Amino acid sequence: MKILMVLTSHDQLGDTGRKTGFWLEEFAAPYYVFKDAGAEVVLASPKGGQPPLDPKSNEPSFQTDQTRRFEADADANSALAATAQLHDVTHEGFDAVFYPGGHGPLWDLAENSASVRLIEATLEGGKPVALVCHAPGVLRHAKTPDGRPLVEGKDVTGFTNTEEEAVGLTQVVPFLVEDELKRNGGKYTKAADWQPYVVADGLLITGQNPASSGPAAQRLLEQLKNG
Repeated sequence: MKILMVLTSHDQLGDTGRKTGFWLEEFAAPYYVFKDAGAEVVLASPKGGQPPLDPKSNEPSFQTDQTRRFEADADANSALAATAQLHDVTHEGFDAVFYPGGHGPLWDLAENSASVRLIEATLEGGKPVALVCHAPGVLRHAKTPDGRPLVEGKDVTGFTNTEEEAVGLTQVVPFLVEDELKRNGGKYTKAADWQPYVVADGLLITGQNPASSGPAAQRLLEQLKNG
């Protein structure tokens, strides 16, 4: 079993002068769900190399057993420092694709044609794609083979407008994940803010927030097991 994880290369939080990137828990929790299940995990990002970590996600209040495990894992840190360039990667050779969130993906992966192609081709190839927190926003330009928005009529979730409001970035982000999924015809549902919540519609799996990242990875493994 071989799983591709796609991370952001974007490190600027709009024009605030603050840093962003990927959210550590949303990478570490799924990474170890996959590794502990015996999967081979390959990492990619638009620019390749070391993806930027959202510094806030490594503050003590956001650390978890998995983030601490990652901090102490030399092999995982080496893999993260040497991600492949996204445009060099295809779905062939992988069983599934997983997108961790963080605010970074809203700027780069959401507009990245290689990412859009990867998502479309993976699903068309009958393989699952999972995206958590802000990463479901990356689906905004993805289409079905007949040209409709990929999320149209599909059960989806993602970071809520009220969660974005709680972190004070409603006016900073290029778009709101909840609004964008609805605008594209997604059947958007959510749980209470910050509670784990995962939705699967066929091969498309989405998770609402950081707490949903481990459960979304588990759901992806179940999908692979049950075919």
